[in-house]
Amino acid sequence: MLRTVLLLALAVAVGPAAAHHGWGNYDAANPVTISGQIATVQYANPHAHITVRASDKVWTVTLAPVSRMRTRGATEKLVAVGKTVTAMGYRSRSDPDEIRAERITIDGKTVEMR
Repeated sequence: MLRTVLLLALAVAVGPAAAHHGWGNYDAANPVTISGQIATVQYANPHAHITVRASDKVWTVTLAPVSRMRTRGATEKLVAVGKTVTAMGYRSRSDPDEIRAERITIDGKTVEMR
């Protein structure tokens, strides 16, 4: 019984860390810049995400944790559906339609994600 409880506690503690993807999955040697209209917003931890309708395709853009975005001015009001965004970041090695943003610009405001 104690062993089961300990294993369960370990799984609960490690689960979120294991689910978080590592930044090594992104090609930092080849930055990309995309621009387009924000189609969807998921303003939630561990990282906010937006989808962007660019001229070539729809991109998924991984942003910073919500607390960092808020302290740097990237609030829910700024990062909103229908706004035009320019995102500079790194393409995912496993998903060709995803980038991890280093910075975004919306309404003339540039916000660093790191």
